[in-house]
Amino acid sequence: MRHLYTFALIEAVARAGSMRKAAEDMNITASALNRRIRGFEEEFGAPLFDRIPNGVRLNPAGELLMHYFRATRSELKRVQGQVSDLSGERRGHVAIACSQAMLPYFLPEQIARYRADHPGVTFTVNVRDRARAEVELARFQSDIALVVEPIYLVEFEVLSCVPQPVMAILPADHPLAGKEELRLRDCLNHPHIAPEASYGVRHLLDFAARKVGRRLDPVVETESFELIRHYVQHEKVIGFQVPIGLRSPADGSLVFRAISERDMPPASLILGHMRGRTLPVAAARFALQLTAALEARSGVA
Repeated sequence: MRHLYTFALIEAVARAGSMRKAAEDMNITASALNRRIRGFEEEFGAPLFDRIPNGVRLNPAGELLMHYFRATRSELKRVQGQVSDLSGERRGHVAIACSQAMLPYFLPEQIARYRADHPGVTFTVNVRDRARAEVELARFQSDIALVVEPIYLVEFEVLSCVPQPVMAILPADHPLAGKEELRLRDCLNHPHIAPEASYGVRHLLDFAARKVGRRLDPVVETESFELIRHYVQHEKVIGFQVPIGLRSPADGSLVFRAISERDMPPASLILGHMRGRTLPVAAARFALQLTAALEARSGVA
């Protein structure tokens, strides 16, 4: 326990890549920070940082120490959560890495529902692409991840996997809006707006297009799913999204149509955490709630 503050200082230096910047972030003088870390290195028996032209970075020994620290901090949070439960306080914090599609409807509803029963629990919600979400799990920066079609790594333990058909988002007066199911080639024959390459939906679209000898050629490419939903109302283009991030507008200005599974298999909406990690109480309970909600869900809200 006596080294927790020192570990936090070391993590701040690793994050900032600079002793001076880390000292500013942690509200400590650079000389005091340097003395603290050098003293720990002497006690630990090995240096933790390599000096590079623009600052410092963790060396292999430092990386091992950081992994130990993050695991210890996570375990401490879990025990603190259990102690809070014993006292009836039900406190804790849950950090989530998630795809953008979770933001408009699903996560706000689920977090509010959880906090209605556990008002002492706080949340951090970080929008992350598939690869970065899993990196954050491995670094204990997020407790759980909820992402579309993640790149599987051995460290990722799946709690729930729910199929999500890729949907076309169309203005109600679009020529394809009257069809119940769309073929991908028909969508690509019209102007379209698409997520950029790091997102799961785009990965699926690119793969499916190659299978039929086509390629995406979006008039707009973006990191924002919100922009996609709004832009189709300004120009008669087709957008793409999974149903968990969609809700039909009251004015009927948009329609959503599934792209045929003959062209594109459903996306996988996957909830998980780092393999082998015991989640803190609040995160574990929230993950159970999400699992039940995902498995009960079907179609477009």
